[in-house]
Amino acid sequence: MSARILYTILALSLSGVSCMKDYELWEAAGNDINQSSKGVFIVNEGNFMYNNASLSWYDIEGKEVYNDIFFSTNGLPLGDIASSMTIKDSLGYIVINNSGKINVINVNTFEYKGRISGLTSPRHMHFVSDDRAYVSDLYAREISIVDPISMEVTGTIDTRNNGSAFHQHTTEEMISYGRFVFAACWSFDNKILVIDTGTDRVVDSIEVLIQPRSMVIDRFGKIWVLSDGGYEGSPYGYEAPGLIRIDAELRTVEKIWYFEPGDYPGSLKLNGGRDTLYFINKHVYRHPVLSEEEPVIIIESNYQSYGGFYGLGIDPGSSEIYISDAIDYTQRGQVYRYSPQGVAIDTFKTGITPSAFCFR
Repeated sequence: MSARILYTILALSLSGVSCMKDYELWEAAGNDINQSSKGVFIVNEGNFMYNNASLSWYDIEGKEVYNDIFFSTNGLPLGDIASSMTIKDSLGYIVINNSGKINVINVNTFEYKGRISGLTSPRHMHFVSDDRAYVSDLYAREISIVDPISMEVTGTIDTRNNGSAFHQHTTEEMISYGRFVFAACWSFDNKILVIDTGTDRVVDSIEVLIQPRSMVIDRFGKIWVLSDGGYEGSPYGYEAPGLIRIDAELRTVEKIWYFEPGDYPGSLKLNGGRDTLYFINKHVYRHPVLSEEEPVIIIESNYQSYGGFYGLGIDPGSSEIYISDAIDYTQRGQVYRYSPQGVAIDTFKTGITPSAFCFR
């Protein structure tokens, strides 16, 4: 590692990454990576306040993993707590929660292209057109509107609920249906907000179980939501978590599959055909969207106590399953690759706390 890179890391750790002069790119050794056309980015959260989030790249055909590719390519840390990643054309947008920014890279070369700053606690980026995207936020009580081309915040969508004693509405995952975006409100909340993309305003809301965490929309226009039910002793309330099916057109809850109190379901995903759900509730569950039966376990976690698998990704081309294991949240995490039928294919190490997958 060169002295110039070490100086950059020291400057960032002492002064943060909010000023552009502290965010200059320094010489890096580069990398010797097989940048094949088919692969998956793994977003590694890192540890809170340690500025050690990282990005891994997995060559699906060659079964090779390359860790810390953002730093090895560009010579600077990714930031503090990487939350999610979205790809649009040749650019990848990596949301860095506690750093209040989105790093932008070329997904073919991994080279840094800029950043979107001025965000409070960003969580997910959702494109509504080629030149406009929404960014959800854990603390701001607003959704930021960004121009992904100029990499600037161009406006906000007010999500405040001044009638509540709680800090509502914070926002998490988002999906689109027609001209509307549906945004899950997780922290001390039980709403799915409906936003008109023509006016950038909240026009409706849907009440679900406490703390909706994850959300997808299937090929039949049904929205699926996982709510974790809160926690015992929460001032907002505590109830059994559940899987919820919503009619996107009517904006009504059709059915709820309940789990046991204390369960913590999350990472709701769809297969390539968008007709089968996968999610984590300690183990990995599978549920055909047309089924009225209970979801079933397809891959069991080796954990015997509370915890289990951490993150989940489904390859949209092959429907193969990728599962992350955070282990103890301090050492390098692990990812397991399975066939759609649950047959093991590969296992590899990543960065600290692998949580999200983004397929290229």
